[in-house]
Amino acid sequence: MSIYLPILTKLAIGLVALIIQINVMGKGNLAPTNALDQVQNYVLGGIIGAVIYSDTITVFQFTIVLIIWTMLVMTFKFLKEHNRYVKLLIDGQPKVVIERGKVNIKNVLSSGLSANDLMFKLRSQSVYDLSQVKRAVLEINGQLTVILAGEENMKYPIIFDGQINTDVLEVIDRDESWLTDTVQNQGYESINDIFVGEYIDGKVRLTPYESK
Repeated sequence: MSIYLPILTKLAIGLVALIIQINVMGKGNLAPTNALDQVQNYVLGGIIGAVIYSDTITVFQFTIVLIIWTMLVMTFKFLKEHNRYVKLLIDGQPKVVIERGKVNIKNVLSSGLSANDLMFKLRSQSVYDLSQVKRAVLEINGQLTVILAGEENMKYPIIFDGQINTDVLEVIDRDESWLTDTVQNQGYESINDIFVGEYIDGKVRLTPYESK
């Protein structure tokens, strides 16, 4: 029984570490939508799986490795949520693959999509005619967001996590100074105060991090 005690101890510690990461850093790694969540899952699984049956790595060393990894993930997550450049580096950025009915072949190929993949994503949203697509954006999670010609409302926010969605600004022919003025006119100091901002029927509706 003593032979299996270190294995059981490591397994218990690994399960606790996994639960802590899920609850502290959000449920994103249960259904990963970005690179950081994917890497977090792979590395954490690799650490737990590789170390459990290793006699050369003690329980103490295993615990220290888990703590270091958790701190690294939390640091990157914090930086990503508070700095758009770090977020761009870690998650990448959405790519416009169709603009006013014309396919941006360079963006499609650089995203690893074939023509068949692109058309399949369009068909899955009941879109069969490229000329009807005002803009299609390939999101960082691989999903395709489609705006059809004649649609007034955006299907994705103009502000998210205190950061400007420049793609929406381009669609509505506005710039960052206009959005900043709009936010300030509604009583907020800056765009960083906004959790999510929606552009609906020509108006900007804001949801701040803290209620006024």
